Amino acid sequence: MSFPLASVGSLFERAIVDTGRLAPFLFFVALLGTFAFIRTSTHMIRAQVSWWPGNVSVGGTHVHHLVWGILAMLVFGYVGVVHEPGSPWHEILSVLFAIGAGLTLDEFALWLELKDVYWEKAGRKSIDAMIVAGCLAGIVLVGFTAGVDVASAVEGEVFALVGSFGVLGIGAALLNAAKQKFGVALTGLLLWPVGAVGAARLAKPRSSWARYLYRDSKLERSRERYSSHDG
Repeated sequence: MSFPLASVGSLFERAIVDTGRLAPFLFFVALLGTFAFIRTSTHMIRAQVSWWPGNVSVGGTHVHHLVWGILAMLVFGYVGVVHEPGSPWHEILSVLFAIGAGLTLDEFALWLELKDVYWEKAGRKSIDAMIVAGCLAGIVLVGFTAGVDVASAVEGEVFALVGSFGVLGIGAALLNAAKQKFGVALTGLLLWPVGAVGAARLAKPRSSWARYLYRDSKLERSRERYSSHDG
C-alpha cells in the first residue's frame, strides 16, 4: 500500500506543488468542501436534528452565513493582498478566503432578491452561482495544465492519462454539484470513480440539472428515485 501512496504523493508534488499551484488547488477544494458542508448543515437544521448546532442569532435576529463569509473574505483578502505573506501563510489564507467565498456564494440568491429565499425556487440561483464559481476555480486555477506539466517529467502517455483522470474528477465533481449531490461531489475529488458513478445517475428533482434538462418523464423518475430521501 505504501508504494501507491508514495506514487500519488510524488505526482501531487510534481503536478501541484512544484508548479506553484498549491494555493489554487487548496482554494478549489476548500470552496467545494465549504459549499458541501454548509448545504448539509442547512438541511440538518431544517430537519431539526437535535444534536446538530442550530442557526446563529443575535438579539433575536438570524445571522445568515453570508455575513460570516463576507467578513472572512474582507479580513483574509486584506491580509493576503496588503501583507502578501509567504508560504505556508499564503496557502492558509487561500483556504480561509475560499471558505468565506463558499459561505457567501451559498446565499447568492440573497444578493439578488434582498430577501431570504433560500428554500424557495429563487434560492436555486445560489447553486447555479456555485457551479459557475467551481468551474472557474477548477478549470482556470487548477485545470488540465497541472496534469500536462507532470507529463513532461516522465512517460508522456502515463501522465497524460493521469491528467485526464484529474480533469474527469473535476468535471464529475461539478456535474454532481449541478445534480445536488454535494457529498458525492466532494468524495469524487479524491476518488474519481465515485464521482463518475454519481454523475452518471439521476439528478435530484430540485437540482439545477433536473430543472433545466429533464423533461416530464425523466423528472418523474427522479422524484420517485429520491422520494424516500425527501421523506
